[in-house]
Amino acid sequence: MRRPDHIAVVGMGASTPVGASVWASVAAARAGLCGFREHPFMIDSAGEPMRVAAVPGLDPVVEGVPRYGALLRVAIAEAIAPIESYLPHAVRLCVLLALPPSRPGASVDLARSLALDVRSQWSCVSDVIAYECGHAGGYLALDAAMRALRTITADACVVAGVDSYLAPLTLEWLDANEQLHGAGAFNNAWGFIPGEAAGALLLMLPHAAERLGLEVFGHIAAVGLGTETKLIKTDAVCIGEGLTTAFRAALASVETETRIDNVICDLNGETYRADEYGFTVLRTKNHFREATDFVAPADCWGDIGAASAPLHIAQALIAARKGYARGALSMTWASPESGERGAAIVCGTMADER
Repeated sequence: MRRPDHIAVVGMGASTPVGASVWASVAAARAGLCGFREHPFMIDSAGEPMRVAAVPGLDPVVEGVPRYGALLRVAIAEAIAPIESYLPHAVRLCVLLALPPSRPGASVDLARSLALDVRSQWSCVSDVIAYECGHAGGYLALDAAMRALRTITADACVVAGVDSYLAPLTLEWLDANEQLHGAGAFNNAWGFIPGEAAGALLLMLPHAAERLGLEVFGHIAAVGLGTETKLIKTDAVCIGEGLTTAFRAALASVETETRIDNVICDLNGETYRADEYGFTVLRTKNHFREATDFVAPADCWGDIGAASAPLHIAQALIAARKGYARGALSMTWASPESGERGAAIVCGTMADER
């Protein structure tokens, strides 16, 4: 399945409610460890403490840029560790960030502030580009990174995502929209657990990684993008048209007889997303070994918004490397409220192939 135009993943990093590194986080999710806890001071509309998935060690009163920066620095530092000795002169490094969209509780200058923070931490970074569209932002960033590497406008790219639903105004907004799991008079079973996390991937062309003697964890084969016009919180009925477009665009890179072994996604308990995926699978099911047997790690670390794509890809690669994936080929996908849709085909290296 691997081809010369695929992009190598040579570094991964994370900070999540269940782990302070990418390896710890993925191991915890694999084990089914749950990072949910009661918020220390936020109360829902039923008068109960809100249930959230918070990163341990972060002060619950810290929000906005300081909180996002603390999460992001950990993930990027871990991801770029393999090339640290080559910085700042031998590698032109571009950082592409997935961030949350505009919403109550989100800092209006988040993208600018985090770009400044990244540059202050790593002077070797040539450019920082932000995609403020939540869950699918990582796929837009990944698509741009792959184009930048193929056109040799960067030697290496960091695709990172960071998000936190834990700002009080954000939690109140979710509660008002009846999106909190377990909240309200009827103990809402169809909401989600607000989470927070950062994830990062270090990408290079395969021959460049080989030249530097770097370990390759796997490859990105393709990215598919789409747009959904029938959105949640409207009267329109979503039948997965935008997600289908993203799936088909990504699957176009896969040979007809090849089947996707694993699916990792951002399903979070909301019926809107489950229905959307159901319609999409009906149209694309012939490409999958078993599309309904998916992994949705929101049941461990909550809904992590813009951090979804890099963390899901890291999960796919680590599952293959450790030998518990069903096969080497995975699809990851995400679908935010704002309509952007993204999917990626990921080729891991199985344990018996190393």
